[in-house]
Amino acid sequence: MQYLAEGSQAPDFTLLNQNESSVSLSETLKSHQVLVYFYPKALTPGCTTQACSLRDTKAELLEQHNTVVFGLSPDEPKKLARFQEKHDLNFDLLSDLDHKVADGFGVWGLKKFMGKEYDGIHRISFLVNQQGVVEKVFDKFKTKDHHQVVLDYLNAKA
Repeated sequence: MQYLAEGSQAPDFTLLNQNESSVSLSETLKSHQVLVYFYPKALTPGCTTQACSLRDTKAELLEQHNTVVFGLSPDEPKKLARFQEKHDLNFDLLSDLDHKVADGFGVWGLKKFMGKEYDGIHRISFLVNQQGVVEKVFDKFKTKDHHQVVLDYLNAKA
């Protein structure tokens, strides 16, 4: 698996969110940079921890760093809606059912868990600047610390 490197052009995408509305990376980039974070499955413990931490730092991300968050998984919009509602998530969760966007970012690939091998999304995040370029790749973090790793980077560059 080879994911996009820093300095690469991010592939544009339009996906359905939890409300079954279309959300486009290129449209959002007209006014904000975007943290595109990939997670394996809604409503699971690690993904919930990661999402709730981002929820709790949304104001700082948006107001201090002009950063919008998109969470992408291969879940259907209805499941994403349940995830958002259950945890009061305040950012768009996008449905990448056919994992084409995950493929484009290079985060879909072989995984191993409890002795089993399967294809799935690797938990990696990309900060895409307003020019559509991957400015930073976050690939080494624990789910509970993801938000802080992102904020530390943004605060250091501010």
